[in-house]
Amino acid sequence: MKMRWKKLGKIFEPDGKSEWMHTHATIPFADHLEGSLYKIYFSPRDSRNRSHVAWVIIDMNDPLKVLECAEEPVLIPGDLGTFDDSGAIGNVIVNVGVKKYLYYTGCNLGVTVLFRNNSGLAISEDGGETFERFSAGPVLDRTYKEPHFSATPHVLFEDGLFKVWYVSCVRWVLEHEGPKHYYHIKYAESDNGIDWQREGIVAIDFKNTNEYAIGVPRVIHENGFYKMWYCFRGESYRIGYAESLDGKSWERKDELMDFAVSESGWDSEMLAYPYIFDYDNTRYMLYNGNRYGRTGFGIAQLLSS
Repeated sequence: MKMRWKKLGKIFEPDGKSEWMHTHATIPFADHLEGSLYKIYFSPRDSRNRSHVAWVIIDMNDPLKVLECAEEPVLIPGDLGTFDDSGAIGNVIVNVGVKKYLYYTGCNLGVTVLFRNNSGLAISEDGGETFERFSAGPVLDRTYKEPHFSATPHVLFEDGLFKVWYVSCVRWVLEHEGPKHYYHIKYAESDNGIDWQREGIVAIDFKNTNEYAIGVPRVIHENGFYKMWYCFRGESYRIGYAESLDGKSWERKDELMDFAVSESGWDSEMLAYPYIFDYDNTRYMLYNGNRYGRTGFGIAQLLSS
Protein backbone atom coordinates (compact mmCIF):
# COMPACT_ATOMS: atom_id res chain seq x y z
CA MET A 1 0.00 0.00 0.00
CA LYS A 2 1.26 3.45 -0.87
CA MET A 3 2.32 5.88 1.84
CA ARG A 4 0.22 9.02 1.44
CA TRP A 5 1.87 12.10 2.89
CA LYS A 6 0.24 15.42 3.67
CA LYS A 7 2.52 18.45 3.46
CA LEU A 8 2.07 20.65 6.53
CA GLY A 9 4.33 23.47 5.37
CA LYS A 10 7.74 25.02 5.71
CA ILE A 11 9.26 25.29 9.19
CA PHE A 12 12.39 27.37 8.69
CA GLU A 13 14.59 29.21 6.22
CA PRO A 14 17.46 31.58 7.18
CA ASP A 15 16.71 35.24 6.56
CA GLY A 16 20.24 36.12 5.39
CA LYS A 17 20.92 38.51 8.28
CA SER A 18 23.35 36.27 10.18
CA GLU A 19 26.93 35.87 9.00
CA TRP A 20 27.14 32.21 10.02
CA MET A 21 23.48 31.27 9.37
CA HIS A 22 23.33 33.13 6.10
CA THR A 23 21.65 30.72 3.65
CA HIS A 24 20.33 27.15 3.48
CA ALA A 25 18.80 24.87 6.11
CA THR A 26 20.05 21.54 4.85
CA ILE A 27 19.48 17.95 6.08
CA PRO A 28 17.07 18.48 9.01
CA PHE A 29 16.87 15.82 11.73
CA ALA A 30 15.07 15.67 15.07
CA ASP A 31 16.04 15.00 18.69
CA HIS A 32 13.20 14.62 21.18
CA LEU A 33 13.45 16.95 24.19
CA GLU A 34 10.33 16.29 26.28
CA GLY A 35 6.62 16.02 25.72
CA SER A 36 5.78 17.56 22.38
CA LEU A 37 9.04 19.53 22.11
CA TYR A 38 11.69 18.62 19.54
CA LYS A 39 15.03 20.14 18.68
CA ILE A 40 15.44 20.13 14.91
CA TYR A 41 19.06 20.25 13.81
CA PHE A 42 20.02 21.45 10.34
CA SER A 43 23.02 22.89 8.54
CA PRO A 44 23.06 26.49 7.32
CA ARG A 45 25.87 28.06 5.29
CA ASP A 46 27.80 31.16 6.23
CA SER A 47 28.62 34.11 3.99
CA ARG A 48 31.62 32.12 2.69
CA ASN A 49 29.38 29.16 1.76
CA ARG A 50 30.72 26.95 4.58
CA SER A 51 28.26 24.72 6.44
CA HIS A 52 27.72 24.85 10.21
CA VAL A 53 25.31 22.90 12.45
CA ALA A 54 22.39 24.78 14.04
CA TRP A 55 18.98 24.04 15.53
CA VAL A 56 15.46 25.28 16.16
CA ILE A 57 12.96 24.07 18.75
CA ILE A 58 9.38 23.31 17.76
CA ASP A 59 6.24 22.07 19.49
CA MET A 60 4.56 19.27 17.54
CA ASN A 61 1.18 20.70 18.51
CA ASP A 62 2.07 23.62 16.20
CA PRO A 63 5.12 22.40 14.25
CA LEU A 64 5.40 25.34 11.85
CA LYS A 65 6.05 27.78 14.70
CA VAL A 66 9.69 28.12 15.75
CA LEU A 67 9.90 28.58 19.52
CA GLU A 68 13.66 29.10 19.74
CA CYS A 69 16.57 29.32 17.33
CA ALA A 70 20.26 28.74 18.03
CA GLU A 71 22.22 31.95 18.55
CA GLU A 72 25.54 30.18 18.03
CA PRO A 73 26.44 27.15 15.92
CA VAL A 74 26.63 23.69 17.49
CA LEU A 75 29.53 22.80 15.22
CA ILE A 76 31.72 24.99 13.02
CA PRO A 77 34.15 24.18 10.19
CA GLY A 78 37.33 22.41 11.31
CA ASP A 79 40.92 23.61 11.42
CA LEU A 80 42.77 24.46 8.23
CA GLY A 81 43.81 21.34 6.36
CA THR A 82 41.45 18.95 8.14
CA PHE A 83 38.71 16.90 6.49
CA ASP A 84 36.02 19.39 7.58
CA ASP A 85 37.77 22.73 7.06
CA SER A 86 35.24 23.70 4.35
CA GLY A 87 32.17 22.93 6.45
CA ALA A 88 30.38 20.59 8.83
CA ILE A 89 26.94 19.17 7.93
CA GLY A 90 24.99 17.45 10.70
CA ASN A 91 23.48 14.05 9.90
CA VAL A 92 22.04 12.33 13.00
CA ILE A 93 21.98 12.28 16.80
CA VAL A 94 22.44 8.90 18.52
CA ASN A 95 21.78 8.61 22.26
CA VAL A 96 24.41 6.39 23.88
CA GLY A 97 23.76 6.25 27.63
CA VAL A 98 23.97 9.84 28.90
CA LYS A 99 25.96 10.96 25.85
CA LYS A 100 24.74 12.22 22.51
CA TYR A 101 26.76 11.23 19.45
CA LEU A 102 26.44 13.72 16.60
CA TYR A 103 27.57 12.13 13.35
CA TYR A 104 28.28 14.67 10.65
CA THR A 105 29.75 15.13 7.19
CA GLY A 106 33.01 17.04 6.96
CA CYS A 107 33.35 19.07 3.77
CA ASN A 108 36.73 19.40 2.10
CA LEU A 109 36.91 21.23 -1.23
CA GLY A 110 38.93 19.71 -4.06
CA VAL A 111 40.82 20.89 -7.12
CA THR A 112 40.42 18.15 -9.71
CA VAL A 113 36.99 17.25 -8.26
CA LEU A 114 34.48 19.42 -6.40
CA PHE A 115 34.90 17.95 -2.91
CA ARG A 116 36.04 15.02 -0.78
CA ASN A 117 33.51 14.62 2.03
CA ASN A 118 33.93 12.15 4.88
CA SER A 119 32.17 11.40 8.17
CA GLY A 120 33.05 12.81 11.58
CA LEU A 121 31.81 12.51 15.15
CA ALA A 122 31.14 15.09 17.87
CA ILE A 123 29.97 14.14 21.37
CA SER A 124 27.82 15.94 23.94
CA GLU A 125 27.98 15.12 27.64
CA ASP A 126 25.57 17.86 28.73
CA GLY A 127 22.35 16.79 27.05
CA GLY A 128 23.06 18.44 23.73
CA GLU A 129 23.90 21.91 25.01
CA THR A 130 27.44 21.68 23.60
CA PHE A 131 29.33 19.24 21.40
CA GLU A 132 33.04 18.52 21.15
CA ARG A 133 34.72 16.84 18.20
CA PHE A 134 35.86 13.32 18.98
CA SER A 135 38.90 13.91 16.78
CA ALA A 136 40.29 16.22 14.13
CA GLY A 137 40.04 13.37 11.64
CA PRO A 138 37.06 11.43 10.28
CA VAL A 139 35.67 8.19 11.69
CA LEU A 140 34.60 7.11 8.18
CA ASP A 141 37.27 8.06 5.66
CA ARG A 142 38.45 7.04 2.21
CA THR A 143 40.12 3.64 2.05
CA TYR A 144 41.98 1.67 -0.58
CA LYS A 145 38.68 -0.11 -1.31
CA GLU A 146 36.54 3.06 -1.19
CA PRO A 147 38.90 5.67 -2.64
CA HIS A 148 36.61 8.69 -3.15
CA PHE A 149 34.45 9.63 -0.13
CA SER A 150 32.24 8.21 2.64
CA ALA A 151 29.65 10.70 3.88
CA THR A 152 26.15 11.42 5.29
CA PRO A 153 26.05 8.56 7.82
CA HIS A 154 22.86 7.42 9.52
CA VAL A 155 23.58 5.38 12.65
CA LEU A 156 21.40 3.07 14.77
CA PHE A 157 22.58 1.74 18.13
CA GLU A 158 20.93 -1.65 18.69
CA ASP A 159 21.79 -4.24 21.35
CA GLY A 160 25.24 -2.80 21.89
CA LEU A 161 26.06 -2.69 18.17
CA PHE A 162 26.40 0.44 16.05
CA LYS A 163 25.03 0.10 12.52
CA VAL A 164 25.70 2.71 9.85
CA TRP A 165 24.29 3.33 6.40
CA TYR A 166 26.38 5.86 4.52
CA VAL A 167 26.99 7.39 1.12
CA SER A 168 29.93 5.87 -0.75
CA CYS A 169 31.23 7.48 -3.93
CA VAL A 170 32.16 4.87 -6.53
CA ARG A 171 33.61 7.17 -9.21
CA TRP A 172 33.91 10.64 -10.68
CA VAL A 173 33.32 11.18 -14.41
CA LEU A 174 34.52 14.24 -16.31
CA GLU A 175 31.63 15.60 -18.38
CA HIS A 176 31.08 18.80 -20.34
CA GLU A 177 29.79 20.61 -17.23
CA GLY A 178 32.71 19.37 -15.12
CA PRO A 179 33.35 16.41 -12.78
CA LYS A 180 30.23 14.40 -11.90
CA HIS A 181 30.04 12.11 -8.87
CA TYR A 182 28.35 8.71 -8.67
CA TYR A 183 27.45 7.49 -5.19
CA HIS A 184 25.21 4.90 -3.56
CA ILE A 185 24.55 3.66 0.00
CA LYS A 186 26.68 1.12 1.87
CA TYR A 187 26.45 -0.56 5.28
CA ALA A 188 28.98 -1.18 8.09
CA GLU A 189 29.06 -2.10 11.80
CA SER A 190 31.01 -1.07 14.90
CA ASP A 191 31.34 -2.06 18.55
CA ASN A 192 32.09 1.50 19.68
CA GLY A 193 30.66 3.83 17.01
CA ILE A 194 34.16 4.93 16.06
CA ASP A 195 36.02 2.00 14.47
CA TRP A 196 33.98 0.47 11.65
CA GLN A 197 34.14 -2.98 10.08
CA ARG A 198 33.54 -2.20 6.42
CA GLU A 199 32.91 -5.18 4.18
CA GLY A 200 31.75 -3.34 1.09
CA ILE A 201 28.08 -4.22 1.60
CA VAL A 202 25.95 -2.20 -0.83
CA ALA A 203 22.57 -1.47 0.70
CA ILE A 204 20.94 0.68 -2.02
CA ASP A 205 22.38 0.57 -5.52
CA PHE A 206 21.64 2.43 -8.75
CA LYS A 207 18.50 1.17 -10.45
CA ASN A 208 19.34 2.41 -13.95
CA THR A 209 22.02 4.23 -15.94
CA ASN A 210 20.34 7.63 -15.45
CA GLU A 211 20.64 7.46 -11.66
CA TYR A 212 23.91 8.76 -10.24
CA ALA A 213 23.28 9.97 -6.67
CA ILE A 214 21.57 8.14 -3.78
CA GLY A 215 21.96 9.86 -0.44
CA VAL A 216 20.94 10.70 3.13
CA PRO A 217 19.63 7.32 4.27
CA ARG A 218 17.17 7.24 7.20
CA VAL A 219 16.56 3.85 8.79
CA ILE A 220 14.10 2.61 11.41
CA HIS A 221 13.55 -0.93 12.70
CA GLU A 222 9.96 -1.93 13.38
CA ASN A 223 7.70 -4.98 13.11
CA GLY A 224 10.59 -7.21 12.07
CA PHE A 225 11.64 -5.00 9.16
CA TYR A 226 14.26 -2.37 8.57
CA LYS A 227 12.74 0.52 6.63
CA MET A 228 14.78 3.14 4.83
CA TRP A 229 13.91 6.49 3.33
CA TYR A 230 16.53 8.25 1.19
CA CYS A 231 16.81 10.60 -1.76
CA PHE A 232 17.89 9.67 -5.27
CA ARG A 233 18.32 11.50 -8.50
CA GLY A 234 18.80 11.46 -12.12
CA GLU A 235 17.62 14.94 -13.13
CA SER A 236 16.41 16.10 -9.71
CA TYR A 237 16.15 14.60 -6.22
CA ARG A 238 13.10 12.63 -5.17
CA ILE A 239 12.50 10.63 -1.98
CA GLY A 240 12.61 6.84 -2.16
CA TYR A 241 11.84 3.93 0.15
CA ALA A 242 13.20 0.41 0.71
CA GLU A 243 12.74 -2.54 3.09
CA SER A 244 15.06 -5.18 4.51
CA LEU A 245 14.96 -8.11 6.94
CA ASP A 246 18.58 -7.75 8.08
CA GLY A 247 19.53 -4.14 7.29
CA LYS A 248 22.04 -5.33 4.71
CA SER A 249 20.07 -6.67 1.74
CA TRP A 250 17.38 -4.25 0.63
CA GLU A 251 14.46 -4.17 -1.80
CA ARG A 252 13.72 -0.78 -3.29
CA LYS A 253 10.05 0.15 -3.24
CA ASP A 254 10.20 3.76 -4.41
CA GLU A 255 6.77 3.44 -5.98
CA LEU A 256 5.22 3.29 -2.49
CA MET A 257 6.18 6.91 -1.77
CA ASP A 258 3.14 9.02 -2.63
CA PHE A 259 4.99 12.30 -2.24
CA ALA A 260 5.31 14.68 -5.18
CA VAL A 261 6.68 18.14 -5.78
CA SER A 262 4.26 21.03 -5.31
CA GLU A 263 2.85 22.96 -8.25
CA SER A 264 4.72 26.06 -7.10
CA GLY A 265 6.78 27.36 -4.22
CA TRP A 266 9.73 26.24 -2.16
CA ASP A 267 9.44 22.49 -2.92
CA SER A 268 8.18 22.63 -6.51
CA GLU A 269 11.39 21.35 -8.13
CA MET A 270 13.12 19.05 -5.67
CA LEU A 271 12.34 16.77 -2.70
CA ALA A 272 15.43 15.75 -0.75
CA TYR A 273 17.05 14.78 2.56
CA PRO A 274 14.18 13.11 4.46
CA TYR A 275 14.11 12.43 8.19
CA ILE A 276 11.45 10.16 9.71
CA PHE A 277 10.18 10.32 13.30
CA ASP A 278 7.03 9.46 15.24
CA TYR A 279 5.04 11.59 17.65
CA ASP A 280 1.71 10.75 19.31
CA ASN A 281 1.25 7.59 17.19
CA THR A 282 1.70 9.56 13.98
CA ARG A 283 4.64 9.46 11.57
CA TYR A 284 6.23 12.65 10.31
CA MET A 285 8.89 13.47 7.75
CA LEU A 286 11.21 16.46 7.70
CA TYR A 287 12.57 17.27 4.25
CA ASN A 288 14.26 19.85 2.05
CA GLY A 289 12.87 21.31 -1.13
CA ASN A 290 14.47 23.24 -3.97
CA ARG A 291 18.19 23.94 -4.31
CA TYR A 292 19.48 21.43 -1.77
CA GLY A 293 18.04 23.24 1.24
CA ARG A 294 18.46 26.81 -0.01
CA THR A 295 14.69 27.28 0.40
CA GLY A 296 14.61 25.82 3.91
CA PHE A 297 12.99 22.70 5.33
CA GLY A 298 9.44 21.61 5.97
CA ILE A 299 7.40 18.80 7.47
CA ALA A 300 4.87 16.27 6.18
CA GLN A 301 2.50 13.90 7.98
CA LEU A 302 1.87 10.29 6.98
CA LEU A 303 -1.87 9.77 6.42
CA SER A 304 -1.92 6.07 5.50
CA SER A 305 0.33 3.18 4.55
